[in-house]
Amino acid sequence: MEIVKNINDEKGYPMQHYEVLQDLGDCFACVGNFVSAQDCYEQAASLGPDEAGPYIGLGVIALQKDLLDDAESAFKIAVRLDKNSSKAYAGLAMALQRKGSHSQSFDMYLKSLELDSDNLASLLGLFQTSCYMGSFSKVIFYLETYLNMHPADTSVMFTLAALYMKDNRLRDAKQTLQNILALDGSNADAVKLLEEVEHQLAAACQV
Repeated sequence: MEIVKNINDEKGYPMQHYEVLQDLGDCFACVGNFVSAQDCYEQAASLGPDEAGPYIGLGVIALQKDLLDDAESAFKIAVRLDKNSSKAYAGLAMALQRKGSHSQSFDMYLKSLELDSDNLASLLGLFQTSCYMGSFSKVIFYLETYLNMHPADTSVMFTLAALYMKDNRLRDAKQTLQNILALDGSNADAVKLLEEVEHQLAAACQV
């Protein structure tokens, strides 16, 4: 941490020093050195008190340590500092989801996706919370929006197919699964789910 100490000894705290500390924190967090990462984020927060980035970093570390109250607090500060940060809302949603506050988590994931419809973590989190709440239409909308930009993402396509099935949109589920198999013919999960969808479609026709 010699670089950080030298930076902290400087007078005036120029903005580039904040950025160096923030980047260092991100690097340490990526390799699992949470002690050094936390030190960097805390110093960055002191140099840039109006910046959301350090608090997002501290929130991520708290999530990794399963300190959910600390994570929630850090992400709430990040949201207050930057109401346009999709990452801050996503982090808050994750903390709330793990605390079992699924309705609040669902709303935060939606806010994250309103700011960045390309946020895959929020998409998948929204899917998970929707399964608890039985509310699929908003999730389907954002998954469809994401796939318009990433039409070959078979993992998201599979999630969408599963939601179509839960929402009793069996023909849409069938088409989506067929699209997956056109891209990846060896996708065993898609094959299995397609069989189930076709079975339900056949049963519906007999009614």
